[in-house]
Amino acid sequence: MSSGGLELPPGDGGPGGDGSADTPPGAVSLARPVEIGAALDWDADAWSEVRTRARRAGRAYIWLNLVEQRLRAVVAAVLRPVYEPVHGEDEWVVAAAGPAGQEWVQRAVAVREVSRRKGYLLDPADDNVLSFLTLPQLRELLVQHWPCFEPYLDDRRELELALDELEVTRNVVSRNRALSETVLAQAERASGRLLAILGGGSGSGAASADRLPVDAVEDIVGDRYADVVGVHPDRVRLQRQLPVEDLFGSARRLDAVGIGLNLLVQNYSGRRLVRLAEAGCRARLLFLNPASSAVRRRERELGIKKGEMSRSVEMNIMHMRRVRDRLRDTAAFEIRVFDETPRFTAYLVNGDGSDGLAVVQSYLRKARGMEAPVLVLRGGGTVVRDGREPEHGLFETYREEFESVWADSRPVS
Repeated sequence: MSSGGLELPPGDGGPGGDGSADTPPGAVSLARPVEIGAALDWDADAWSEVRTRARRAGRAYIWLNLVEQRLRAVVAAVLRPVYEPVHGEDEWVVAAAGPAGQEWVQRAVAVREVSRRKGYLLDPADDNVLSFLTLPQLRELLVQHWPCFEPYLDDRRELELALDELEVTRNVVSRNRALSETVLAQAERASGRLLAILGGGSGSGAASADRLPVDAVEDIVGDRYADVVGVHPDRVRLQRQLPVEDLFGSARRLDAVGIGLNLLVQNYSGRRLVRLAEAGCRARLLFLNPASSAVRRRERELGIKKGEMSRSVEMNIMHMRRVRDRLRDTAAFEIRVFDETPRFTAYLVNGDGSDGLAVVQSYLRKARGMEAPVLVLRGGGTVVRDGREPEHGLFETYREEFESVWADSRPVS
């Protein structure tokens, strides 16, 4: 009998069932004890989901951080000269916020004071009210003072639409909720537009960004993977992101080495190659000698009929010869063959400048070139790691390898 006058039945209803038949009217059933901590472990699916959420949130945060820093710099550059001479270094942001923004600007002042007391201000450059304003508050300052910004920013509507698109992502990331792939892609596009509107560009200085746009994440953590900016499981997926028109179009120099150079020969028409060469592009094409023993070994590896690959390479060489014959300056379009065992195929675009871009594939024993994994390399720079000397990336390695094979090759008449 409980203190309230109710009879408490035993926890186990016995072997015959849950004991409900033996429970007198008015009795209260007690829940069976549960082992604490039994469900704390995550299975593989839970860990996979968590990592996916973290990766997406991390990418989104980098974009949000770039946009917020750029917008803060623009606001400071435009409004500080207007308000600081009158209101002083610490109060100009409060004055710029005006009566409509007193609530959120005073909140920023309070957060700044708390950060000072608790030692959260790690960089003296952040010890100002502007550094504690959030993205929506910076936007509010910009909108309130649009006549001041109008001479520098062209399209207010486009700016506000991009900020609206970014607000969903900012809200999700700030509360550590799940971010869908669609919303992440929208945020990346909106951030790119905002940086362009605010004059930030990609911030990378890479001239090859016009050929393959620089990803913000690549630009920040790219040195972790040397100069590799893309990895694709096969050539089909490569061409979805980097079509041959974007890769070869407007090139001023093209060096290619491989068995048959199908990516160039079969996907870029002869007419366009002629126009490219007439526009000043200098091309050096290295094919595997169709009469060499290396071709026969490769045919056996792939399990294709004898002579099939050599005929395919011969046709590609003949096609490139026809292109060369149509040029006024045939010396600008060189074709050679090599006899060594082919180890990789590479297309080096503008390898002599800062805007270099390369597509590289290694030859696998049982996989055709279309099926082999692809690396995309960005040239024109060095990889700098903490505490180490700057070093060249993979682009330079493959360029040197091309030059070595070219030196031992024979010209095609």
